[in-house]
Amino acid sequence: MVRLKQNQRNKSISNRFLLIVSLLLIAAAAYGYFTYFEGEKPSIEGKNLPAYIGKKTTVSLSAGDQKSGLRDIKILVVQGTTEKEVFSKSFSRKGNGPIAGPHNEEIVVELDPKSLGLQEGEAILKAQVRDFSFRGLLKGNLSEFSQSMLIDTKAPQISIIHSERYIEPGGAGIVIYRVDDSVKHGVMLNGNYHPGFPLTDGSDKKYISYIALPYSDRTISESAILAEDAAGNRSLKPFTPALKNPHQKKDRINIPDSFLTNKIPEFEEHYPEMKGDLLEKYLYANREIRKMNNQKIHDLCMNPTPKQLWSGKFLRMAGSGRAGFADHRTYYYNEKAIDEQVHLGMDIASTQHAKIKAAGSGTVIFSDYIGIYGNMVMLDHGQGVYSLYSHLSQSNVAPGNSLKQGDVLGFSGMSGMAGGDHLHFSMLVNGIFVTPKEWWDQHWITVTIDEPMLDAKF
Repeated sequence: MVRLKQNQRNKSISNRFLLIVSLLLIAAAAYGYFTYFEGEKPSIEGKNLPAYIGKKTTVSLSAGDQKSGLRDIKILVVQGTTEKEVFSKSFSRKGNGPIAGPHNEEIVVELDPKSLGLQEGEAILKAQVRDFSFRGLLKGNLSEFSQSMLIDTKAPQISIIHSERYIEPGGAGIVIYRVDDSVKHGVMLNGNYHPGFPLTDGSDKKYISYIALPYSDRTISESAILAEDAAGNRSLKPFTPALKNPHQKKDRINIPDSFLTNKIPEFEEHYPEMKGDLLEKYLYANREIRKMNNQKIHDLCMNPTPKQLWSGKFLRMAGSGRAGFADHRTYYYNEKAIDEQVHLGMDIASTQHAKIKAAGSGTVIFSDYIGIYGNMVMLDHGQGVYSLYSHLSQSNVAPGNSLKQGDVLGFSGMSGMAGGDHLHFSMLVNGIFVTPKEWWDQHWITVTIDEPMLDAKF
């Protein structure tokens, strides 16, 4: 009886042992299966893939696998029955562990349709990626990605209808052209880009670009119409305007202590970072704040209304001219030259707090205080043309207001870097200051803009 109980006890222990071993083996097998035979597919996706493939187009993709890791990646371009491999990469297994390859891989490929023997038209970008899983008869999990693209290697065709024959530093003009199948086009003039806008309703693909030459330029090193299509194909069509010699005046500005005493507190209120004595603060305003203000004005001109809002010559405020465009000023303090700057507008003085009228029809894009310009209003006249009114004592308008030529927008004053009540008036083309005298002259408007536009419409 005792022996029977002992045998039963031993058998029970043996069964429990076998059960534990079996469970351990099952657990190990399950762990091995789900680890080495994991079924989670790797990922593959494009990163801002273009809709077009041009002469040379770069595409970026991202692959990843957070389980067994990436085994291989292949990228192809398929067009009809033609299949071209453009990228292939395989990874060696790292040891015998479950993580055998990298978790992530960034792929950048340059596509050159000509060298690949591809034709114009539709093609498919296809990507395949496998991981190091033992699934699929040890081949791993497979993921695929594809996207349709259009191969377009033909650059836009540009034809010049009218180009400016003469231009001077600080001067403006227009270029009229026709361009097909372009998403970006305009004129490059000495490194400055001047966008093109539809001349009519756009159906005839005729465009106008207002151009300007900075007052400081003494040569024309670049003058061409640029067009770029959606595939990145670019065309250049040069034109050759003749450069006129400018007449730029030199001027002397004396800075008395009374001016510093009256003006610097105004600047300190708006620019508390100013340091030093009154003269040091003045120089900071005349140099650094001037640069910041001009950059702000340039930036305000970077989103022009696409339609022409003005017509005819721009109005000149009645009054005497006190300073001209591109006057080269030397500033003196106690008979010593302390600074040099260039005056980028026309100063006109009349009665105190004279009514300031819109020089042309347009939309208000700025009405606020801005450093050396004081209280300032800017109007967008469309297609890159702007006017600026500064040193105002008061502004009656706000951004978004539409003004007709002659509407009162404020009153003259001496805010900003002004020693007396006057209007500082500027014209700009695509952020470049130009001489207002051209825009006040109906003959210049007729010959330079109106007649070429009328001829080009037919």
